[in-house]
Amino acid sequence: MLGIDAGLTRTKAALFDLDAVGREVAAAGVEGAVSRPFPGAAERSMDQAWTDAAEAVRAALASARASGADVAAVGVTGAMVGVWPIDDRGRPVRPALLVADTRGQEAIDRAAANDPDALDRIFRSGGCVVEPGCTLPALRWLVDHEPEAIARTRRVLSCKDWLRYRLTGEVAADVTEAAVAPGDARARNRSPEMLRIFGLEAHADLLAPVRPSESIAGVVTAAAAAETGLRPGTPVAIGAGDVPCSAIAAGAVDPGMACTVLGTTCHNGLVAGEPVFEPPNVGLLFTMPERLWLRVMVNLAGAPNLDWALGALFPDLAAADSGASVFDALERIASARPAGVEGLLYHPYLSEVGLIAPVVSRGARAQFSGVRAAHGRADMLRAVYEGVAYAIRDCYAAIGRPIAEIRLVGGGARSDFWSQTIADVTDTPVLTLEGGEFGAKGAALLASVAVGRRRSVREAAREATLVRRRFEPDPARAAIYAEGFARFKAAREAIVALHRS
Repeated sequence: MLGIDAGLTRTKAALFDLDAVGREVAAAGVEGAVSRPFPGAAERSMDQAWTDAAEAVRAALASARASGADVAAVGVTGAMVGVWPIDDRGRPVRPALLVADTRGQEAIDRAAANDPDALDRIFRSGGCVVEPGCTLPALRWLVDHEPEAIARTRRVLSCKDWLRYRLTGEVAADVTEAAVAPGDARARNRSPEMLRIFGLEAHADLLAPVRPSESIAGVVTAAAAAETGLRPGTPVAIGAGDVPCSAIAAGAVDPGMACTVLGTTCHNGLVAGEPVFEPPNVGLLFTMPERLWLRVMVNLAGAPNLDWALGALFPDLAAADSGASVFDALERIASARPAGVEGLLYHPYLSEVGLIAPVVSRGARAQFSGVRAAHGRADMLRAVYEGVAYAIRDCYAAIGRPIAEIRLVGGGARSDFWSQTIADVTDTPVLTLEGGEFGAKGAALLASVAVGRRRSVREAAREATLVRRRFEPDPARAAIYAEGFARFKAAREAIVALHRS
């Protein structure tokens, strides 16, 4: 099974064993680029995105010493929402507007000005705080500012939908994208009410038809086969967005299961058997296959906090540039300092967007508190590891439902020290899993269901979950962190109040 995962800047392809889909056989990635022609813009060449995906597939096949004939089916995932417009011949109309593009904020502001209840209605429908890069506000911006582009647009896709279109020639969207456009989380589909809020009723036909994530979209065309090395006629699944795919790959497919994706951002999600809208007007709600939903709270900066600490606190190590060994050295330094670092706290709000969970504060920024004269850079480093763990606990506490364990994936999960720290801070067992490309793996699992190799997404995910290690919370450290978390929350509230004033 082949999974393709197109992030904002890196596109990956990974092959998974057909009989044991959890085993990653080979993977390859291609670096891309986000264009920022002026403040607020975040765009990507659609043709280049396809070229990158095709190159990643060829590289993964070469790494596995496999041919296209060895691939039974293909699944596709990628960064969600945004606007990827194509004309009536399937060609890009303009560069794609990405989720990081903020120009749609004017559409959100106008909707709120026209109807003071608009933002509440959006949340009550989709369960997400609407962002300017979401499909509907971004599309509204295009309608207002580039009418000539809209006049040439036949369909508006997302990233994965564009790549799937290039593979198969078939236009479609899936339930995970439709419900966060914003859409209707209960109906698991688009929402006429949301179209009205953004004044897009006349453009509803631009949105692709919605199909189940675990269904067949079409087959690889001869043209796509020539570019990717895949076999013409290979089935391609509809797929899902990157966050739901990562949860599926982590085996988080039963109500009450928790999954944290610790990568560039830090997504903390709890699976539910019904859409969860509490707490109101904060966080995200993703629709998953088979009548499941994923309630998510996001700290917008995850692993970049550690990158910052490396460059700012340990430039000598950063200059050595010895890859993974640099982070091994950071772990050794941090682990030598005591849990709680004698009251030193770090709030990991490095993103320029600020804080969006468990409360919203666009002005909130990262900071240390409780610094003493005796503290040094090793203490500050440990506080950074702990600060991200505190933010994870803060997010799960906001969801307000009990969790038995946390499945940890993403780059941060490669750190045993960080994994143990998260277990201690949350006082919850943490499971890390085998494999590295969880988005691609989730897409491959959906493909395995689409072609009948597995009976259901739940079955596929359960069978493919390979636990690498289980980290149990240490009672002594958990007690220290319980007191530290109380201070972390109090300080976070002060940060929010400061920027509110």
